[in-house]
Amino acid sequence: MELYAILGVTADATLPDVQRAYRRLARRYHPNINPGDQDAAARFRAVALAYEILSDPKQRREYDQKGDAMLAEAGGITFAFERFDFTASAEGPAASTFGELFADLFRPPRERSGRAERGADLHADIAVPFETAAEGGRHSVTTTRHDVCDTCFGAGRMAVPEAVCPKCAGEGVVRGARGHMVFSKTCPQCHGDGRRQAVGCSTCHGEGVVMRGQAIDVVVSPGVADGDEITLSGQGHAGRFGGPRGDLRVRVHVAPHHMFRRDGDDLLLELPVGVHEAALGARVEVPTPYGAATLRIPPGTQGGQQFRLRERGLPSLRRGRRGDLVVQIRLVLPPLVDERARALMRELASIWTEDVRKG
Repeated sequence: MELYAILGVTADATLPDVQRAYRRLARRYHPNINPGDQDAAARFRAVALAYEILSDPKQRREYDQKGDAMLAEAGGITFAFERFDFTASAEGPAASTFGELFADLFRPPRERSGRAERGADLHADIAVPFETAAEGGRHSVTTTRHDVCDTCFGAGRMAVPEAVCPKCAGEGVVRGARGHMVFSKTCPQCHGDGRRQAVGCSTCHGEGVVMRGQAIDVVVSPGVADGDEITLSGQGHAGRFGGPRGDLRVRVHVAPHHMFRRDGDDLLLELPVGVHEAALGARVEVPTPYGAATLRIPPGTQGGQQFRLRERGLPSLRRGRRGDLVVQIRLVLPPLVDERARALMRELASIWTEDVRKG
């Protein structure tokens, strides 16, 4: 079927050319002008179809690309005319109004309901203490999500004894009218079969899914960082009509610690050390997320100096080992609580004559 040939125009015809050809042919073949002439009625339908497609830029581009295959995809829509008053001028508002009457006749048919669809993903946030980031743990997330309907098992329809479709009376098509134009299309209830073998599920209203609240257990791996996302495959919304579930994506927020600061997989700790310990050297106990560790402070240690305790940091999710604990020394001066303490400090000052500000 060559739409350009039907209107008697070439493929490079402009929109005004198409409109003029349509008005001329529509007046010639309209059923009111040719009562009882089936050939004229068929030609009129062909002219109307050609005009509807070629006057719309989007449909015309699609037709130019696909040719007659586009018409086959339109689902074989048929239409007829009953006492349509075509005596009004085709110029001005009347022309566009007539075109609007065809708008939903040539729309591509909707997909048949019941095709399996993947469920949507769910998103949630959880807050965990620092200790869970260090050692791992479990956290419960309460979600409201689509679950498979228990009545129809996700199908959206329930089988019933086969009977004539009540909507189309077994014909497989339904008819409607707009103005004086009557059109027919495939019955949406039986999809053209003319027989009813199933009805929509009353529990899920044909969707195959219902909303339910549910608590889901989330496993938090050791070493998780603030802002990391945990994906639980298949824990999102259930898919419609038996489709696969979506995923649950959980964003983790790790609470800060009162002593440790995190730098990737390493931990930073500021350790108070007495002046005498730093000057003479000492062995001191250092807190870690996994219990205390011993740090040897060599004599002459300065404030701000750092020491590294290997693999006392957080587990790495990528490297398979723990980070380090970096200990920074903070010197603590002794309190001068009595005269003897002050005398000792004056004695130290008399012995230590070096100007510390000169480096």
